[in-house]
Amino acid sequence: MADEIRKRKSWLDGFMAYPLPAALSEAAVRHNIVLLDQLLYERWRLGENLVYAWSPSGRGLRVLVAPHTLLTEYVASAPDEASQWRRAQLLEHLLTRREHLNAAALDTTAQQLGLKPQLIELPFSLDAGLGLPLVGAIVERYGIRLVQDRAVILLDAVGFSLLSPLEQVVQLNALSCSVNAAYAKLLDREININFARTTTGDGFYIWNRMRGIAANVELYQLMQFILADNAIARERAPRKSTVPQLRACFHVGSHYEFHQSEGLNPTSFSYVVGQVTIELARMVERALPGQILVGKFRTQMRDEATGRDVEIDSIEFVERTRAPLQQLGGLTLAGAEIDGIACYLTGPEAPDGAYAISEYEIADKHGQPHRVFNAKVNIHRRHGAPIFLGLRDEDLAGFDARVV
Repeated sequence: MADEIRKRKSWLDGFMAYPLPAALSEAAVRHNIVLLDQLLYERWRLGENLVYAWSPSGRGLRVLVAPHTLLTEYVASAPDEASQWRRAQLLEHLLTRREHLNAAALDTTAQQLGLKPQLIELPFSLDAGLGLPLVGAIVERYGIRLVQDRAVILLDAVGFSLLSPLEQVVQLNALSCSVNAAYAKLLDREININFARTTTGDGFYIWNRMRGIAANVELYQLMQFILADNAIARERAPRKSTVPQLRACFHVGSHYEFHQSEGLNPTSFSYVVGQVTIELARMVERALPGQILVGKFRTQMRDEATGRDVEIDSIEFVERTRAPLQQLGGLTLAGAEIDGIACYLTGPEAPDGAYAISEYEIADKHGQPHRVFNAKVNIHRRHGAPIFLGLRDEDLAGFDARVV
C-alpha cells in the first residue's frame, strides 16, 4: 500500500525528485517547502509579479521581484538599438540561468533593472533546510525560464478532428491511460521521471521537469512505453475508434516554461511555449499515422556524471538511449517479459549490410524547412509477439519530405 501511495503525487511530491537534505525527515522537508512557497506567493500577488533572480542570504534568500510586464518594457524603453540588444541579452541571461546569482551579481543585476532586492527570512538555512537545487525549483514556480536543452514529446491522435465529441473524450482518456501505464512501468525500475504534460486538443506535449542527458533519455524511454501500451490497447480494443492511432515526435530545442494561474495559485504543473513546440507542431503535420520522428538538433546538455555540459546531436542522443533501454529487460508488457528493446534511426542498407541514417527535410504550411529523422523501436518479448513501433523506410512512400 505504501508503495502505491508513493506513486500518487500531490504538488508537493513533484519537488521530491530533487536532492533533499539527508538530516531531515520527509515531513520536515515538506514543511519547509510550504513555508518558502507561502512567502514567495505573497510577493507573486496573484500573478502580477515574477521572480527574476535570487541569491542565498544567511537564513533566507534575496529575490528580485517585479511586474511581468518588465519582460517587454525593459527592452522597449531602451534609448537606442545597441541598448536594446544589451538589455535583451541581460534578460536572456537571467531567464536561461540554472543556478542562483551570487550576492554581488544580484546587486549588479538589480541596479541594471532598476529594482531593489527583497529579503525573505526563513527559520532555517537553505542548504540544511531544503538544499539549493530544491529552492531553485520552488522559486521557478513564480518566474519564467528560457530552456535550451530539454527534450519535449508531441503525441498526436490521427483523425481526431473527424470524431464525435464523445469519441474524442474516450480517445484522450485512452491516451492518458497509456501515459500513466508507461510511467508506472518506469517507476517499477526506480526511474522516477518528474514529467509534465499539457494538452494540444488532440494529443499531449510531454516533457521531463528535470534537465540533462539522463533526464532526456528517460523521456525517450517514456515515449517508447507510451507507444507500446497504446499499440497493445489498440490491438485488444473491440472497436478501434476507442483507442487513438498515434504519431509521435521528439525534439530538443528552446522554449519558455511558466506556470499559469489556477484559482489563486500558480499551477503545480508548468506550460511550455517556444521554438521547440513550434518545430514539433510542424513535424507532426507531415508525420504519417504510426510514424515516429526525431527532430534534428545539436545542443549543450548537462552530463550528470561529470557535472559538465557536452554537445550532443540527434544521432548521438539516440545512440545514448540504447544502453539504458537494455536495463529495462524483464519488465512485462501485456503479460510477457521484455527480452530486449532496439531503437534506431532508419536509412538505406549499404552493400556491406550496414545501415545508413537518412535525414529528411519537410516544408511546413509557410514553406519553412525543418530537418527530421525517421525512428523505429522494436520491443522483443519472451513469450509474446514482438511490438514494432514506427515505420520502416519501405513504408515511407507517402511521407511528404525529401531526403537531404
